[in-house]
Amino acid sequence: MRAPLFVALMLLAIVAGPRTGLAQEEVDKAKASTFDNRLFAGPLRLKMTYACFVRAYDAEHLAKHPKQKVSAMKLLATAEKVPDEKSNYSFRLGLKYRHRSGNFDSSGSCSHIVAENTDGEIRLGCGVDCDGGGIEAEISKDDKSAIIRLERVRVWQNNKPDDEAEHALTAGADDKMFRLDRADNKECASLVTDRKELAALRRK
Repeated sequence: MRAPLFVALMLLAIVAGPRTGLAQEEVDKAKASTFDNRLFAGPLRLKMTYACFVRAYDAEHLAKHPKQKVSAMKLLATAEKVPDEKSNYSFRLGLKYRHRSGNFDSSGSCSHIVAENTDGEIRLGCGVDCDGGGIEAEISKDDKSAIIRLERVRVWQNNKPDDEAEHALTAGADDKMFRLDRADNKECASLVTDRKELAALRRK
C-alpha cells in the first residue's frame, strides 16, 4: 500500500515547499478543528470521515487554458479519528489527462500546515512516499470547493504502483492550482480499492 494512514511528519519537508510555515504540532488546535469542520462539512466522526471533491473541465475552460494538462480531477480527503489519540489524515487523488489515455491516481498521508503569507491560513499538506511530491488542500470561503495547489505529485496509471506505470504531474502554466467542487462521497468511490472501506464510503 503506497499511503499508510498515519501522520508522517517527515513528509512535511517534501510537501511544504517555500509556502509552509508551521508543522503539525505547532498548528493551533482550535483553528485546525475549525478547518476540519469546514473541509468535512461537520465534526469528525469516530473512525472514518470523508470529503469528496470533483471537477471535469469543459471545452470552454480548456480552450481558455491551452497549456492545462489535466481534463478531470477528483480528491478524496479522509480523516481517521481514534479515541484519545490524534486524528490521522490522508488523501487520494484521481485525474485524467487531456492528451493521454487512461486513469491516473495518487495517494499519501497529510497533516495540518500553516501557509506562509496568508495570515495564518490552515491547509492540509499531503505527501506521497519516497519523495513523490504532494499537494496542499485548502477550503474555499463558501466551503463548497477544495483548492488544490501543487508543484509536483507522483501519479500511477490505472492504480498500478509499478515503475512502468509511474508518471508525475508537474505544475506548468495552467496546472499549479485546481478548484474542485464538493460532491457526494460516492463520486470518489473509484479511488478506493479496499472493499470494506468502499462499503463504508458508500454508506456515508
